[in-house]
Amino acid sequence: MLKLTNISKRWEGFTLKDITLTVGKGDYFILLGPSGAGKSVLLEVIAGLIAPDGGDITLNDANITHLKIQERDIGLVFQDLALFPHLNVHHNIGYPLYRKGYKSREVNRRVVELAQELGISHLLKRFPPTLSGGEQQRVALARTLALNPSLLLLDEPLSSLDVERKVEIRRLLRDLNRKGQTIVHVTHDYEEAIALGNRIAIINNGAIEQIGSPQEVFGKPTSSFVAGFGGVRNFFKISISKSEDSKFMKARVNENLSFYLQSDDEGNGYAMIPENEIVITHDKPGTETLNTFPGTVIDIYPHRFGCEVVVDIGEKIFAIMASTQLQAIHASIGSKVWVSFQENSTIFIKSS
Repeated sequence: MLKLTNISKRWEGFTLKDITLTVGKGDYFILLGPSGAGKSVLLEVIAGLIAPDGGDITLNDANITHLKIQERDIGLVFQDLALFPHLNVHHNIGYPLYRKGYKSREVNRRVVELAQELGISHLLKRFPPTLSGGEQQRVALARTLALNPSLLLLDEPLSSLDVERKVEIRRLLRDLNRKGQTIVHVTHDYEEAIALGNRIAIINNGAIEQIGSPQEVFGKPTSSFVAGFGGVRNFFKISISKSEDSKFMKARVNENLSFYLQSDDEGNGYAMIPENEIVITHDKPGTETLNTFPGTVIDIYPHRFGCEVVVDIGEKIFAIMASTQLQAIHASIGSKVWVSFQENSTIFIKSS
């Protein structure tokens, strides 16, 4: 188990701020955030390449805060892989074993074992410059796993791969994790995080915004930043109170905008409204929903499911529409439209 307690670091004009987290044995732990958030710096602190200014790091109950990377029982795969171009695949994989003084017979046995496990037995006599990106990634993983590290650190391991190779390496990483390998994986890719992680920490500007399972983090985000990373576009900070004229609760966004939702709670929190629950019409709808607002279309973007339409109703609200639906209501930027959504389509997240 890896445990970080109040880790801080000033580094080239950037600051990690009291990072505390726990990675359990067998976890696939994702550090997710935008470029410049501090993910790779934190990974290098864990690895021992950068010394923290404060805090403690323990691995399997041993304090490793001031140990060198060679003494930490940790494997690190760099973003650029750092393979030796002048050594063939066999010797690249075996390199850390040779450095530790293993005999040739032991090295050969371990290299063959890893090559079979990672599907690169046919590449052992090849040299890195002749390999594809996916093949190089497998070789780098094999070399890092040669010494059976208790913790594997991955820095943006899929960023340079095409879609097909990404799927291939994701499958490989999942298999390694299922066999018991504990992994900490840095990425800026939400889909990558969802596909691989059983626990996720969202990092922004050197601080952790939220930690939990993918369902917890993206199902109940606690900030607009986290919601945005999960692809949630309609995320509002609200205060809820009982309504005198309706069975629904009234959610106040600002002085000019309130809407109704189903909730047993009162107080402050956040509201999420799925984009596909937003209905845009040319004329005022004749439905009984209380959540009906006039608005102005301020932008239209292509979307894999049609178009994303942005409407100003006192706040920006986003809707996904099929191209045919958009054409049917003759909407364009500047059009006056009506926006509606059902009271039970809104998800309320109470502030803790």
